[in-house]
Amino acid sequence: LALGTQRPLIQEAICRLDGLPEVSAPILVCNEEHRFLVAEQLRSLDRSDGLILLEPVGRNTAPALALAAHATLAEGEDEILVVMPADQVILDAGAFREAVVTGARLAGQGRLVTFGIVPVCPETGYGYLRKGAPLDGADAFELARFVEKPDRPTAEGYLDSGEYLWNSGIFMMRASHWLEELEAHRPDIAAAVERAWRGGERDEDFYRAAKADFIACPADSIDYAVMEKAGGGVVVPLDADWSDVGSWPALWEICPRDAEGNVTQGDVLAEGVRDSLMISQHRLLAAVGVTDLMIVETADAVLVVHRDHAQRVKDIVQRLKEQGRDEHKVHRTVHRPWGAYERICNGARFQVKRITVKPGASLSLQMHHHRAEHWIVVTGTARVTCGDEVFLLGENESTYIPLGTRHRLENPGSIALEIIEVQSGSYLGEDDIVRFEDRYKRC
Repeated sequence: LALGTQRPLIQEAICRLDGLPEVSAPILVCNEEHRFLVAEQLRSLDRSDGLILLEPVGRNTAPALALAAHATLAEGEDEILVVMPADQVILDAGAFREAVVTGARLAGQGRLVTFGIVPVCPETGYGYLRKGAPLDGADAFELARFVEKPDRPTAEGYLDSGEYLWNSGIFMMRASHWLEELEAHRPDIAAAVERAWRGGERDEDFYRAAKADFIACPADSIDYAVMEKAGGGVVVPLDADWSDVGSWPALWEICPRDAEGNVTQGDVLAEGVRDSLMISQHRLLAAVGVTDLMIVETADAVLVVHRDHAQRVKDIVQRLKEQGRDEHKVHRTVHRPWGAYERICNGARFQVKRITVKPGASLSLQMHHHRAEHWIVVTGTARVTCGDEVFLLGENESTYIPLGTRHRLENPGSIALEIIEVQSGSYLGEDDIVRFEDRYKRC
């Protein structure tokens, strides 16, 4: 998502070190389900040299960083790693790079470096870092301690004291140093990740950690696993117009607002609305006479939450899980190595999708046990395999794929192929697929 920035946040993070010398190709750690979406972000930036490490399940940041450290050392270099979340906004890139230069010097001296945001208000949604003694010759401090998210009076005291910084979740250290500290303080995580790395396999631009070993790895954060226990930690103050876009109010804070304090995006009509966030992706969003609301409309759901209660969105997510719904985990648009598909609508025994295939790309040769499919070409040219037949379809032409028939969709042209697919059958889940051939090694 491009939230308050010109590019999606993950692209901003990838490019954040541009302009600094001797910066290696990026390493991205993500869940296996997001691999093609992340790969598309690299492709959009023409950064095909990046390595994507795939986790079969999320195990928090400490194991993720350990995977990245192993990947770095496997290339024969014990490099200094800059660890950055992909959901942050840093508007002053120059100030950030200056802080990174300071952090690199300290990490090169064997220090564990974290970056503390110079606070501008008594924020209760962030953890804090207490500064220790200043370091000679560097705009940095010994790291005295980590502090959990405080209540309002405590946060006000932290702000007044000048001794505390917000915990940014950004770190620097040598790859080997991280693994040494992880071995010292969480040997169970260190051992599990090493097994997952050694048992993993390369798959084109991806490296897939061994599933069973990584699932067995305990979950823990960089802070809890190592930083709060290890000695020698330092904190570099960062005053770079930073925001952790982890909530809708945070997004409202960083985006330009109109005279009434509103942030709007998409097809929005507001009358008598103040200090609100209104985002529409598909339909007209109209609001009248409300204040301090976060309203977000997407194709599959609408969220309305008061700004002061945005942290309770997680309670709604939990209820969706308990009810067995999929809105919290399944996107309407799903990226694949060959392109993407968007679920338009579905009902009893039918589903409609818009499928986009990149030029020269191909879906797998496959079949389905429980559904038949109708394909209608909207733009481009399709090469269709249906049973023993192979034929071309142009715009406004269609074909039928019977249940149980081997089939394949390809784009032989130089422009994107777009089709409408109508599925019908007793079961329409994505797991009803048998692959026989696949250039992306998904068989």
